[in-house]
Amino acid sequence: MLLAAACVSVVLGTVLQAATGFGFSLIAAPLVFAALDAEPAVGLLLILGLEVNLLTLGTERRRPRPLARAVTVMLVAAAPGALVGVVVLRALPEIALQVAVTLGVFAALVARHVHSAHLPAPIAGFAAGALTTSTSVNGPPMLLHLLGRGATPEQVRDTLTAGFIGLAVIGAIALAVTGTPALPDAALVLALLPAVALAHLVGRRVFAKLAASDHYERVLTAVMVVAVLVGLVGALS
Repeated sequence: MLLAAACVSVVLGTVLQAATGFGFSLIAAPLVFAALDAEPAVGLLLILGLEVNLLTLGTERRRPRPLARAVTVMLVAAAPGALVGVVVLRALPEIALQVAVTLGVFAALVARHVHSAHLPAPIAGFAAGALTTSTSVNGPPMLLHLLGRGATPEQVRDTLTAGFIGLAVIGAIALAVTGTPALPDAALVLALLPAVALAHLVGRRVFAKLAASDHYERVLTAVMVVAVLVGLVGALS
C-alpha cells in the first residue's frame, strides 16, 4: 500500500511540476522515502525528475529563457555540495532523512512567501547540490535565490527547470563516483516512466488554466501544505 501511495505521489508531483515549474520532489519525495530505502529512493527521484524536466523544456511551444549566468554559477557550486550530500545520505538514519525531506518541503512553502529573502547563487547552488544527493528536495535554495533577485515567473520556471536537469546529472555522477548503491528497481522505473509522461500532459493543461486565473499561488500553497502534513505522518509512523 505504501509503495502504491508513493507511485501516486510521483504522478501528482509530475502534474504539479508541469503546471507550475516546481514541486515534483516536494510531493513525491516524502512517500518515496517512506516506501523505499534511502539510496534507491534518491536514485528513483533523480531519474523521474530528469524525465519531468526534459519534457518541460522539450515539449513546450516556446524557447526557454533561463538566466544563464545564475544557473551556471549554481551548478558549479552544486558539484561539491552533491558530494557532501552523499556523506549525509550514508551517515543519517532513514527517519532523519524523512524528517529532512519534510523540512525541505516546509522551506519551499516559506520561500514562496518570503520574496524579500535573498540567497547568493553560490550558496544556493551548494545547498541544492547537497540536497540533491541526500533528500532530492533541491528546489528551495534555487527558488529563494531567484525570488530574491526579482526574476519574472517565466525566468524562475525556466531557470529552475534547467537547474534541475543539471542537478540530476551532477547527482548521478556524485553517487556513481562514491560507489553509492542508488539504483532503483528496474521494473518500478519502467512502470513509472510512461505514467510520468502522461501526468506531464495533464499538468500542461492545468498550467494553461491556472495561468488564466488568479488561483496559481493558492493552489501551489495548498498542495505544499498537504505535502508537509503527509511528510510528517510518514516520518512519525
